[in-house]
Amino acid sequence: MAPRSQLEIATGSVQRLIKEEQSYRRELEQQKARIQKLEAQDPSEDENREYMLRQERLAVEETERVFPNLKQKIEEAIAKLNGLLVEEGKKGSESNVEHINAAKEAIANARVAEREIA
Repeated sequence: MAPRSQLEIATGSVQRLIKEEQSYRRELEQQKARIQKLEAQDPSEDENREYMLRQERLAVEETERVFPNLKQKIEEAIAKLNGLLVEEGKKGSESNVEHINAAKEAIANARVAEREIA
């Protein structure tokens, strides 16, 4: 089996970051849903309600703090991948079209993830 090219590795990195962003986005939605559920409860029903609300709000804040750093990582990974795409394109007929298309798709998906973070 041939070793993976730098283009494949960089494409995989971008794809991993996209999945990470999606995972944090789902986690944030779940946390907010739990907060809404707790807020809807009658305070007299659960004596731990206020504590749980504080904990969930802290979890939301922690999750939200991840996004700026993640956005930066995505931007850096896209820049690296773009550079590798240029290099691969210079190879002419020797360039791997499959890898180029996968890289372009990963960049497009990463751009969508960036917009969701902003």
